[in-house]
Amino acid sequence: QVQLVESGGGLVHTGGSLRLSCLVSGRTFSNYVMGWFRQPPGKEREFVAAVSRIGLGTSFTSYTNSVKGRFTISRDNAKNTEYLQMNSLRPEDTAVYYCAAADGTRWPVTRPADHDYWGQGTQVTVSS
Repeated sequence: QVQLVESGGGLVHTGGSLRLSCLVSGRTFSNYVMGWFRQPPGKEREFVAAVSRIGLGTSFTSYTNSVKGRFTISRDNAKNTEYLQMNSLRPEDTAVYYCAAADGTRWPVTRPADHDYWGQGTQVTVSS
């Protein structure tokens, strides 16, 4: 059984920063494509960022346009953890943020339906 546990959410002012973490247990973390999604109030879950499996010492990343240049996704296979560093936060970034794991070799993986495991979510609130 794979478990994903997010942490690091909270309340910040516009322009502030937060770092989300997602600890994965139960399977080989390095085999998964990892991603972050968010669900704003009253809206559907949407893709934020993804990081590929590490091959030949490198990995690939993908971002939705609205967070490019502000958010950075990363992974540490030794710690079974993925991260989302969020800078220059805006009120429209307010949402519940979910980490997700996708088994297999497809890339990029941006649809919720393509992910096999999900965390419980962590609230991020950005005040104006």
